Amino acid sequence: MKNRLSKSLALLLVCGILLSVLLCGCGSKKEKIIIYTSIEDYVVEDLSASLKEKFPDYDITIEYMSTGNHAAKLLAEGTGTECDIIYDLEYAYLAQLDEKKILADLSSYDKGIYYNDLIENENYIPHLRSGGAVIINTDLLKQKGLEEPKSYEDLLKPEFKGLISMPNPKSSGTGYMFLKSLVNNWGEEKAFDYFDKLTENILQYTSSGSGPVNALLQNEAVIGLGMTAQTVIKINEGAPFKIVYFEEGSPFTIYGQAMVSGKETRECVKEVFDYMVKEYGYRYNEKFGPEALFKDKAYKMENFPTDIKYSDMSNNSIAEKDRLLAMWKY
Repeated sequence: MKNRLSKSLALLLVCGILLSVLLCGCGSKKEKIIIYTSIEDYVVEDLSASLKEKFPDYDITIEYMSTGNHAAKLLAEGTGTECDIIYDLEYAYLAQLDEKKILADLSSYDKGIYYNDLIENENYIPHLRSGGAVIINTDLLKQKGLEEPKSYEDLLKPEFKGLISMPNPKSSGTGYMFLKSLVNNWGEEKAFDYFDKLTENILQYTSSGSGPVNALLQNEAVIGLGMTAQTVIKINEGAPFKIVYFEEGSPFTIYGQAMVSGKETRECVKEVFDYMVKEYGYRYNEKFGPEALFKDKAYKMENFPTDIKYSDMSNNSIAEKDRLLAMWKY
């Protein structure tokens, strides 16, 4: 009897220990949230640090991939993806994902805080407007005795032959937004005719959006069609650059954020997304991308242009992009 009682007590003790271990294990397991992004590495570092501070009890992973791969992976995986939150993806790709019912319903989020031209769908929210500009290397312009161009037509002047750098629309979103801007402003025929003529003066159609600014830095080009934010950073580092906008305005691309459908039911995912939209969005706009985003905030960066007139970038679908790029010959 005593032996049986001892065995029973020992068994209960073992069960108690096992239960304690299991409970401790459950308590120590952190909620895991996965974010897919195509944003620059310095922003990933900042966002990661911010999320770690705000949510120390969550295991948050930020996975970087190029824009094309980012969209393709989500299209292939659908709502079964491990991704919970989509961050920094072009609107055209987000629209594609929404058509496939991959995005969660975000109609409850207040979109009235953003400029009206940034809102096109209830299921994704803007986080960045990335604008382009005509950039002039003023030192090289002066050395060559050239007059500052005042219009896109001026860029066709023979004195600018071999002195203009632009990203190739087929490989660069920055290059494509310049093409799309002129198509929308002038009409398809006139815009493509213009680029046929401009090609005579192009030093190189670069493969990336940063190429023109790099060509200006190396004194290879006098004029570049490039990214405003990148240019301002170089100006603040001492580069002799001037940013100008022609009558057609600044071309731009909008990048957004969303949740994958079904993932919004996880409280931890919604908490993180709420923070990114309602708090981190302001921090990002102030630190990294001060172009017009919020109606109630006007962040300033040294030498960043103010009161920018933006170009007409409507009808920015993947189908339209594919159609226009099929006509691009260079």
